[in-house]
Amino acid sequence: MTVLSIPATAPVFHFISLLSFSVIIQVPMGASCSRIPHSSIPPNHLSLGDLPESCVAAILTHLDPPDICRFARLNRAFRNASRADLVWEPKLPDNYEVLVGELVGQSSENIGKRDIFAALCRAKALCNGTQRVWLDKTTSSICLEISAKALSITGMDDPRYWNHIPTSESRFQSVAYLKQTWWFEVEGEVDFPFPPGTYSLFFRLQLGRPTKRFGHRACNHEHVHGWNLKPVQFRVRTSDGQSAASKCFLNEPGKWVNYHVGDVNVGRTGTSLKVKFSMKRVDCTHTKGGVCVDSLLVYPVEFKERLRHLSS
Repeated sequence: MTVLSIPATAPVFHFISLLSFSVIIQVPMGASCSRIPHSSIPPNHLSLGDLPESCVAAILTHLDPPDICRFARLNRAFRNASRADLVWEPKLPDNYEVLVGELVGQSSENIGKRDIFAALCRAKALCNGTQRVWLDKTTSSICLEISAKALSITGMDDPRYWNHIPTSESRFQSVAYLKQTWWFEVEGEVDFPFPPGTYSLFFRLQLGRPTKRFGHRACNHEHVHGWNLKPVQFRVRTSDGQSAASKCFLNEPGKWVNYHVGDVNVGRTGTSLKVKFSMKRVDCTHTKGGVCVDSLLVYPVEFKERLRHLSS
């Protein structure tokens, strides 16, 4: 009998290939481990379906959640092992009990870890539908989007300057559209129990009004002006003293662009972090207009480069 240990850094497909041969892997899992009567099955007749669920569970802990779900389709041993709490607990954020109460609305005590993970990954609408929150499957960090309707926009109450227009190009089905203004200022705040980690903030904007022409996506540039003279200023501040600022020209008409505001770090578990953010073009030398404000995005920092270059 050959006894193998499972290193955390080894490729999981190498584990699977090893298990398909006549090698018995023993991983101590406690008194409840299932075992195969080794003497009753010739080694050359072993298959993946004969593996102890404890061994399979030990392998699955090294996989990302999407891969766990795919391997669960192989056979009964993999399916049963994929339901074990020990497989899913490492995938949950440190403050998952708090998140379950916030997003699911019940205690986590009587819910299996796999079901908790699945529930957190489903997008949840908060604040009368002006926020969407979900758990990212690969990073176990929170993703949050805030609609333009939940932001404080200077002049939003005056239809001569701003109005909300419906569009299927927004997750919230509407965007704030600026016709013309001297004073461009958008602010917002979020107070949420983010899991520990680093998060990037983005404003999703477009120069031009979204429309359709002969059933196809189009963009009306009638009111677009004034954005090429000075950059827009972005800023983010947190309740624990963090601050970041950046500047950027809005110069891609007809495309939805994610403009990076800054990054914030969440270092403690179990506490809400209040985050304030803004973008401004405050000067009275010329007017500016023709911009759509869709939402504010808060994503794990691992998504920063992809979001920064993502446009449509």
